[in-house]
Amino acid sequence: METMLPYFSNLYANPNSSHLFGLSVHDAVEEALEDLSGAIGGKPHNILFTSGATEAVNLVIKGLLPSDRKHIVTVSTEHKAVLDTCSFLESVGYRVTYLPVDREGMIDLHLLADAITEDTLLVSVMMVNNETGVIHPIREISRIAHQKGAWMLCDATQAVGKLPINAKDINVDFLAFSAHKFYGPKGVGGLCLSDRAKKALTPQIHGGGQQGKLRSGTLNVPGIIGMAKALTIANADMPKDTDQITKLRDRLEKELLSVEDTFRNGHPQHRLYNTTNICFKGVSAEQLIMELGMVSASSGSACSATINRPSHVLTAMGLSDADGLSALRFSLGRFTTEEEIAKTIDAVKQGVNRLRVPH
Repeated sequence: METMLPYFSNLYANPNSSHLFGLSVHDAVEEALEDLSGAIGGKPHNILFTSGATEAVNLVIKGLLPSDRKHIVTVSTEHKAVLDTCSFLESVGYRVTYLPVDREGMIDLHLLADAITEDTLLVSVMMVNNETGVIHPIREISRIAHQKGAWMLCDATQAVGKLPINAKDINVDFLAFSAHKFYGPKGVGGLCLSDRAKKALTPQIHGGGQQGKLRSGTLNVPGIIGMAKALTIANADMPKDTDQITKLRDRLEKELLSVEDTFRNGHPQHRLYNTTNICFKGVSAEQLIMELGMVSASSGSACSATINRPSHVLTAMGLSDADGLSALRFSLGRFTTEEEIAKTIDAVKQGVNRLRVPH
């Protein structure tokens, strides 16, 4: 916040203006680009600023069209930003293969390889699932995609700032992210591109030709400055945060799984340290959330949590509708305390007990 504030007031100039005032802001944006690229292993001028990962995903999936290749491969547990955009592509004549996952949310790499053909334009797989924390082997998936000449998109929204990431090392063509997932401002994010990929996209927003004509529009300077600062802090604090949050998550999970008729959703090892998704059989997750008062948990993605139907992620993992509607996701962060974990454990146990009492 301290870093952002001047760009709301005395450093308010447009960074694309040629006057001295604008040039000083342009220099700050360039510095932010350097910081961001260093944090995720990309090149400064291969990063596009967007309003967030949803826009970045849309830019890639729609921006690769039209193409002689008419096939997309993705996963049934992807975020709606990917799934709904793929659904749009189906409406205009493209084929989409939605790969299944196993009970722990993992994909079969043999099925992936078999699904990719000479007609496959793009493979889109998220690095970390937003509901279960499951981590996919992106480097290996990229290798398989590139063997068949397909582009590789990785929605890394849940991973950037929480896991060490090097876009060049994992060899993805497109890497999408949002600032608010690593304690930055909402409404800003980005897309990191490979050199080859940068030349392949068709712009989806036309106008003043900013950002190499790939994403026109005046830059959200305060958001960009805040995003770069937040990621710098997140990467510096990553070892400490990882250790602290892991211990709290494990304590929370152990206590909640001691409740009768509960189970965890997601792989026990291949998952992010800040997330646990637990099913409380026979209990309505929506009712349990109401019982928790000031404890903030969710019954699915924040983008679709108000829809009273089972999470598509949990359904894809083989849960029944009843169990899917009985699952809660708990997300911990840098500011979560031991006291809050203790209160959450008590609140959940009491809530489950009240809701399970026969009426």
